[in-house]
Amino acid sequence: MCQSKMPVTMTAASLLALTLHLHAQTPQQDTLVWAPVPKTPNTWIAPNKPHTRLTDVLAAHKGQARWREPSVRDTLLAADYVQLAPGEKTRRQFQPDNPIWWIVQSGEVRFTIEGVDPFVATKGFLVQVPYRNVYQFETAGAAPALLFEVKVADSPTMYPADETPAPIPGMEFVKVRISGKATYSDTVRPFLDFNGALAAGKRVAGAFVSDPRAFANVIRGLPQGDNPNDKGHFHEVSAEFWFVLEGTINYKIADLPIFDAAQGDIVFVPKQMWHRAHHGGTGYSTRLAMNGYPQLLHNFQRTEELKSTKER
Repeated sequence: MCQSKMPVTMTAASLLALTLHLHAQTPQQDTLVWAPVPKTPNTWIAPNKPHTRLTDVLAAHKGQARWREPSVRDTLLAADYVQLAPGEKTRRQFQPDNPIWWIVQSGEVRFTIEGVDPFVATKGFLVQVPYRNVYQFETAGAAPALLFEVKVADSPTMYPADETPAPIPGMEFVKVRISGKATYSDTVRPFLDFNGALAAGKRVAGAFVSDPRAFANVIRGLPQGDNPNDKGHFHEVSAEFWFVLEGTINYKIADLPIFDAAQGDIVFVPKQMWHRAHHGGTGYSTRLAMNGYPQLLHNFQRTEELKSTKER
């Protein structure tokens, strides 16, 4: 958790150390290498876009009690904004090989997860279910409940034998035998009450979901200065996207104008594209960074590229 402002000019080594710290990795010796990037830059393919504003999503579904809005469709992860009407309940279901997780944006949601006492999640709760654990959630209050749902791309939903599967065009369901499931632990928690943890003064930064195929990392800090020469970093094999949990996050993505994202907004960057995220605003801000790999490689600029003209 960052407790002070970062200097305007940072070396590549310090940038790398900070990022690795936020991703719970041990800093190692820098190495210069060649990294492939496409001559024609990758771009955004709908529904992906640089900045999805929560206000726009809500306006598009004004007057609807229940809806689902695709927000991210990538080769590694998929994410939707989902609103449940009062009294609505999902089927009992599970993910076969990967975790699924949610961020509660508004309303009250009762989660019933195999092996866990049922609990009610409100705004700011992060909830995850490891693979092959049966879960169900429903609106607990008199108002609709809004969640941001994330799972591994192309991960089908399965159902217990005593549940009725949701129809899928072109598919049929057959009964089979299975065994084994992931378990919760000190590092894999059913939920994090982000707002409650903040109110209690507890440290909340760090990985929430860390799976071989999925990673979601809480990054919190105070406003940061910008080095105009700093393009940030890029990733070779995974896109990255963020959910703003608190405050304002300032983004620089390739040649796009620098912009701010507010609480509830989604920001997406394709793989192999320069980007950087800074804590903006005037107080603390927090983002949940999501990608496909816990040890995702960060490619940074050479140190001399970060220096001002006078320093070179």
